[in-house]
Amino acid sequence: MDELIQLLAAELPRAVRWSGALARQLRRHDIALGGKHSGSADTDALTLADLAVQEILVAALRDMGPRVRRCRIEAEEASGDLGRFAEQSDWVLAIDPVDGTREYRDRIGHRWAVMFHARTAETIRYSLVFLPEEGADGTWLEVHGDRIVLGPDDPTRAARAALDALAPIAPGRRQGSRRILVSGFLGHEAERARVISAAGLDGVLGSDTPGSAYPLMASGYLGGALFHTPNVYDFPVCMHVARALGGDAVWVHDGTRVDFRRTWRDERANMFRLPGIVACASDPSVIPTLVDVARHWSGERYG
Repeated sequence: MDELIQLLAAELPRAVRWSGALARQLRRHDIALGGKHSGSADTDALTLADLAVQEILVAALRDMGPRVRRCRIEAEEASGDLGRFAEQSDWVLAIDPVDGTREYRDRIGHRWAVMFHARTAETIRYSLVFLPEEGADGTWLEVHGDRIVLGPDDPTRAARAALDALAPIAPGRRQGSRRILVSGFLGHEAERARVISAAGLDGVLGSDTPGSAYPLMASGYLGGALFHTPNVYDFPVCMHVARALGGDAVWVHDGTRVDFRRTWRDERANMFRLPGIVACASDPSVIPTLVDVARHWSGERYG
């Protein structure tokens, strides 16, 4: 299915760029919506932009033809012509239309992003992230195989050409950071970060970092992440970046490599998640420490 990835890489960037421009304009208005009640402020945030951006991206994918429509879509929201895609497929196309919706809605930061990835049951095959308000014209992150590019958009070029002009990050070049992002522990993140720091790493919270986790992983500012029951729409990009840089992602309860054969539906948040606690790092030597620290922590999200 290399042809599928080539098609997505060729056609999707322009739609992601357009979607980012729409979300940037909508952010100026009162577009908050209700309807989510998981108990997590970040998870429950919803805006008209989430629905509109997903509508555009789903339509763009649909119009790419039958090869793309034979894939299954996992989308964080319910908008778009989702019924045109396969109900069962070895390939999944995942969309997070506005990652960081709470900050986006409340206008308290610029780390929000339009996110897409394609994966099989084994691993992630292609990731594309656009941060419309990072930098003068936005910032791109693309992972294709072990090739990572990260850098500013150039609106004088077509979106694909702007990505092609970015220099790739060499695998292994960005290893060395001890900072580990801790997330998803429902109010216990600071406590868990302190335990990680006591083990010789540097546990940090998202609020303590200067931007979105995905470019920070790619740039080397973050060395990895420890997530409790991460969702399947955005977190896989962290895994993809870590693996492309020579690292990995594992379940801490047994140290096995993370795949997507086991997911569960979080009815409270109305989204799919990976089970348990997942550790990922661009430096594989960091992973055993994360496993040792978190191995006996509860993997139940609401237990």
